[in-house]
Amino acid sequence: MNATILVVDDSALARRSTRRLLEAAGYRVLEAEDGLSALERFSLERPDVVLLDLVMKGMYGLDVLSSLRQIDPAARVIVVSADVQTSSREMAREAGAAGFVTKPLDGPRVLALVEQALSGEVRPWS
Repeated sequence: MNATILVVDDSALARRSTRRLLEAAGYRVLEAEDGLSALERFSLERPDVVLLDLVMKGMYGLDVLSSLRQIDPAARVIVVSADVQTSSREMAREAGAAGFVTKPLDGPRVLALVEQALSGEVRPWS
């Protein structure tokens, strides 16, 4: 069975383009447009990896990440953000994210991070 990826982003365009990338690589893709929807989908469907935007209406991405880790301490979450500040990357790492990728998305990098998260391989963040 192919891995399931939950894409959480308040931008429909971002979700659609990420879905295309992941589906082309053979993944099953779920979507959520905000933090509360993401927590509900995660609880019901237990995706293998979550791609989580940081800045969304309602709930900040790091709060969502914290809640996901409470639901499942082994949750594999890759933070996606247009914010390139080192402090954001550090906060995501400290919150337990498996990786961090900046927007606009670099397709090969996203796929490599997803594969890394799925394999359980822990590599230093670059």
